[in-house]
Amino acid sequence: MSIRQEKVAELLKKLAAEYLVRESNTSSLITVTRTDVASDLKKATIYFTVLPESEEQSVVEFLSRKEYDFKEHIKKNASLQYLPKTSFVLDLGEKNRIKIEELSKRK
Repeated sequence: MSIRQEKVAELLKKLAAEYLVRESNTSSLITVTRTDVASDLKKATIYFTVLPESEEQSVVEFLSRKEYDFKEHIKKNASLQYLPKTSFVLDLGEKNRIKIEELSKRK
């Protein structure tokens, strides 16, 4: 990943976290875990986790409804030459890592 990609990824991760703190309700904890940005900086994937797990589906639906609002948040708070198309994805890798960690502690 280039330095520019890393900077844009960190900026989008920070903006997503700020946006989620402001816009989400308090029934669940949404954590932005990482952000992947395409080499042309036109697409970005923001990965997140949700606690409790029972709220995952409602959070996924919430984020799909709020994509346009998040794009407006990026416009206001970032000076990017190209506004990337963003998508929110549940971070299954982090979820699996936590399960493995729990299983290894049981032994």
